[in-house]
Amino acid sequence: MPVFKLCLKIFKKNIPVMSIYFGVFILVSFIMMSNASGAQLGYSDVKTDIAILAEEESVLIDGLKTSLSDVANFIEIGDERSEIQDALYFRRVGYILRIPSGFTAEFLAGDTPTLAKTVVPGSNSNIYIDMNIEQYLNTARLYANAMPDMDLGELTDEVLNDLAQDTNVSMLSGERIYGEQGMMQYYFNYLAYTFMFVLILGISTIMLVFNNLIIKRRNACSPISASKINFQFYLANMFFTLVSWLILVSLSLVFGRKELSNPNTLYFVLNSLIFAITASGISFFIGNLVKGREAINAVANVFTLGTCFISGVFVPQVLLGEGVLRIASFFPTYWYVKANAQIAGISNLSWSNLNGVGNTFLVQIGFAAAFFILAMVVGKRKQMAVEEE
Repeated sequence: MPVFKLCLKIFKKNIPVMSIYFGVFILVSFIMMSNASGAQLGYSDVKTDIAILAEEESVLIDGLKTSLSDVANFIEIGDERSEIQDALYFRRVGYILRIPSGFTAEFLAGDTPTLAKTVVPGSNSNIYIDMNIEQYLNTARLYANAMPDMDLGELTDEVLNDLAQDTNVSMLSGERIYGEQGMMQYYFNYLAYTFMFVLILGISTIMLVFNNLIIKRRNACSPISASKINFQFYLANMFFTLVSWLILVSLSLVFGRKELSNPNTLYFVLNSLIFAITASGISFFIGNLVKGREAINAVANVFTLGTCFISGVFVPQVLLGEGVLRIASFFPTYWYVKANAQIAGISNLSWSNLNGVGNTFLVQIGFAAAFFILAMVVGKRKQMAVEEE
């Protein structure tokens, strides 16, 4: 089988380039594993060190301090410019609030007095302090407008009582966040990027060699029939597809070995096999279109990255816009990722639950058939053009 062996030699020559993308997949998987194992699913309040420089004293300002005491530690600093700069520079405080004289009177009169603040640039805690101050003043404004005759002390007490109300929040555990097959879903999603690029690079390179005009004429004069040449050629490409699929699926199963006992894993593997056939058809089609090695790399990068970004490989589909997903639905990667999401969400493997997954499988198979047909049409046109010459 000389043609089959020649194809394998060409594949072997491209192993260094393709191994880079296998390495990217392994690296991304390791990062996902480390993030999943080291993630802290919980929340705890962290108080910010602040200083309040008030030029007047009032019940309203005392209430503001009381409200902020839940989220801030109050630090005493001097009112001199040098002391303020030193406190910020040495991080004794991260937020300095200055309340001007006449603040309370202006506030009760319905005006919007200005509060001056000096903060450490780029600190996220500053936003949290701002939110608490605005919440306190906005609530006080509501009471002042609705009941203008209310005593200031009573108004402040009502505001503090309202802000003291808490809402119980329950944090989802890691299994409920990711689902029983959540991590396996992410491994197989990222597989699409590596798999698509490797197949396009490998198969298109083979077709670039065999589509060379001189080689075509030599093959036409060889004692091997055209049918045998095509058979060995397709056999080599399918062999390359299956080997690449086995390697990437094995890596996914290794990284997600804790989820192997779940029966959904079998459907992840089946979905990846269908996508492998589809990606092989895309590679045949691209291989019949490109005319140079540089073009192969360009097309592989643009097509693979573009479809992966809009189809939900790197960004979950639930976070993508409706218009983006509508465009992505014209590519098989979208249906592959969608099938993975459906498989991960199935808790009971009944026929009714698998019906939606089966539809995504059929769509991918339809894409595969379409791309293979287009590849054969383009290849036949090229062959007829060569014969006419």
